[in-house]
Amino acid sequence: MTSSPSRGATRAGNSKKFSPWLRLLPGISPKRRSYVLAWYGFTLTFVGMRLLTWLIHIDVGGFGDVSAGGVHLHHYVWGILLLMAVGATALSESSPRARAWLGLAYGIGMALVIDEAALLISLEDVYWDSEGGLSIAVAITVIAVVGTVLAVTRGRRASRADEEADRARTEDAARSRSGDA
Repeated sequence: MTSSPSRGATRAGNSKKFSPWLRLLPGISPKRRSYVLAWYGFTLTFVGMRLLTWLIHIDVGGFGDVSAGGVHLHHYVWGILLLMAVGATALSESSPRARAWLGLAYGIGMALVIDEAALLISLEDVYWDSEGGLSIAVAITVIAVVGTVLAVTRGRRASRADEEADRARTEDAARSRSGDA
């Protein structure tokens, strides 16, 4: 009778089951993976924030502005804080898994800031005015340019050495967490 490997053995022995990013984006180098995830995070966050702010704007029940002490907190504030955290973490973290998460967080933070670029430029709440279209134009430009660059360069798959190094780092991290190192 054969027994199935323990959860720890599966993690250490098979990095594809360990990292969600390897499953989601197979064959993409760890460095490129962070760019792809940043683009996904940016695109989905931008669309999501536009939808959320529209629901707030038309007074859909349950949705409202975030305020502290009677002052409205625009979502660029959360974006700046997230970008600060990503930058501080990136100074000390270099594992492929961390880079993937940092790429995703970076894209989200950028979207939160760029979605209110017009407000930051004019220093007035122009989100729903014609001037607010600048934010949409900038975001669509970022989505199009980065998406095009990623599409044009998509043939550059991870080299076997990159994949092996990524797998070895993942296995080392799993061993050190389980105390086997």
